[in-house]
Amino acid sequence: MKYLQINGGKKLEGSIRVHGAKNGVLPLLSACVLVDGITVLHNCPRLSDVEVTVNILRYLGAKVTRNDDTLIVDASNIHRNNILEEYMKELRSSIIFLGALASRTGEACLYLPGGCEIGLRPIDLHLKGLKTLGYRVYADGHNVCAVKNNVKGAEIVLPFPSVGATENIILASVLASGVTTIVNAAREPEIADLVLFLNKAGAKISGISTPTIVIEGVKSLHSTEHTVIPDRILATTLMSACAITGGNVELTDVCIPHIMPTIPAFEEMGCRIKAEENTIFIKAPPRLKRVKKIETMAYPGFPTDCQAPVMSALSVAKGTSIVKETIFENRYKHIEQLNLFGTDICVNDRIAVVNGVKNIHSADVRCTDLRGGAAVVIAGLKAEGTSSVRDIYHIDRGYESIENQLSMLGADVKRIYDEKEQQTKKSK
Repeated sequence: MKYLQINGGKKLEGSIRVHGAKNGVLPLLSACVLVDGITVLHNCPRLSDVEVTVNILRYLGAKVTRNDDTLIVDASNIHRNNILEEYMKELRSSIIFLGALASRTGEACLYLPGGCEIGLRPIDLHLKGLKTLGYRVYADGHNVCAVKNNVKGAEIVLPFPSVGATENIILASVLASGVTTIVNAAREPEIADLVLFLNKAGAKISGISTPTIVIEGVKSLHSTEHTVIPDRILATTLMSACAITGGNVELTDVCIPHIMPTIPAFEEMGCRIKAEENTIFIKAPPRLKRVKKIETMAYPGFPTDCQAPVMSALSVAKGTSIVKETIFENRYKHIEQLNLFGTDICVNDRIAVVNGVKNIHSADVRCTDLRGGAAVVIAGLKAEGTSSVRDIYHIDRGYESIENQLSMLGADVKRIYDEKEQQTKKSK
């Protein structure tokens, strides 16, 4: 059993490069299904979610090789139209294969997906979008299936700017005849990156980064090369780690506009922020100040994925901060773990009241989900003494060797393999 051992109390200082976006590379890999040829993707981090996606592509018949941070995908011989339960249970976002695979092969059947249990993520918007395009969508036991049946462009109005539904509809319509218009489309940078990639491969998509995306169907997509955008959630996570430790950190390979929604919160905490081209400098005060209110919203609002890491930093700020989660109803599970460090955070429905404390102590905690896992690691960096963070498979889904990244900035973080605990479980 692996866990992280953190000796807290060390300021983070130095420079670190931000790796490619986890939320960006997954839809790009799904889009490779549509390419009749070879795709070269640069800046692909080594994450467990990426590995699961690569395994799905290989199962479908694609050839995938990795060279450092570059993935080469040859999807010329896609020959399967289903994805096994074992893959779908590991990766909730794998539902976006539905549109791409049905478009490529004529039919797709996917086991209902898994992933972090952070609340309801209904796929009804995905399915309604495909139905509007002409796909026949039906349930087959635990599988959801889509059949390409007189598919043609249509206008699809989303009641909520769902990232996953927007991606799925784009992938399902890019090879459809006619013109598809998505109204109230999500505007996250990862969607813009997906559109840029598809256009490089021969798609005709306009309205990038706007609420209205227009897809003019093409007959095929050709081989292309693309670089994944930097991970804006990782950047904010590292900024939170710097802030809580009173550190001074330089982040390179950052897309400044993508992290602008979180910068005001750090400035309100008393951090000095300086942005230069693709670099962010953050210097934290000896003690952070409270933030009046943070409310998660769809992009370009404050990202729900950044709520937990920033809350961790606010837990030691002077004063009381208010955090309102509007995207996922069950995204406060990390608070119970944070309070084991001696923080004072209470929840009423979707509002968290963070009463900052001056000091926190070490604790034995676990990761409740991906971003909640990052939050408890951040708390461990500040806590006096040695903390243990368990269930770190959640963290590995979105952060590449987080212990190495933090150690590069002066943190004392080690990944420990608890052989004795593993043997005890086997004996039982």
